[in-house]
Amino acid sequence: MFEERKAKVSRKTKETDITIDFSLDGTGNCQVNSGIGFFDHMIDAFTRHGLFDLSASIKGDLQVDCHHTIEDTGIVLGNAIKKACGSKQGMKRYGSCILPMDETLVMVAIDLSGRPYLSFEADFPTEKIGYMDTEMVKEFFYAISYSSAMNLHIKVITPGNSHHMCEAIFKAFAKALDEATLIDPRIKDAMTTKGTI
Repeated sequence: MFEERKAKVSRKTKETDITIDFSLDGTGNCQVNSGIGFFDHMIDAFTRHGLFDLSASIKGDLQVDCHHTIEDTGIVLGNAIKKACGSKQGMKRYGSCILPMDETLVMVAIDLSGRPYLSFEADFPTEKIGYMDTEMVKEFFYAISYSSAMNLHIKVITPGNSHHMCEAIFKAFAKALDEATLIDPRIKDAMTTKGTI
């Protein structure tokens, strides 16, 4: 019998107040309003293409900039992913995706190893997409990788339009995470020789 794979995580600081309700076994339903339009679009794309469910209340000090809001959302989402994965019993553990979006091609690979690491190779041609700083894409995934304790590799193979690059990254991450968290009935425990992850 597999455990329920969802989690609700909250984090409140002087800079942000964030609550995320997340389910690995969803239908792509997303409710999010961070005050950063393009970031919301990316969270929606992640949720839909991973077939997760996500409801988020995100309040941040946007009068400063978008940094704290996006980074802290990554921290909370990473913690929610980690909690939803639980013991990782029966999970495939590894997932990857090579995803095209028009002229852009992106590769994402994940290992739910319990050991955090981020490799990020992407050079955006613009500093902003809408009101979102493109440098925050790396910060967001750094926060996710470390708070979820996953090994995460992101590489833009063929660059192009900043919007296309960013959207391809979020969608490929969703597909890779969906694959890594799939339950395989042949796997009786966690996918490791150690016995636990």
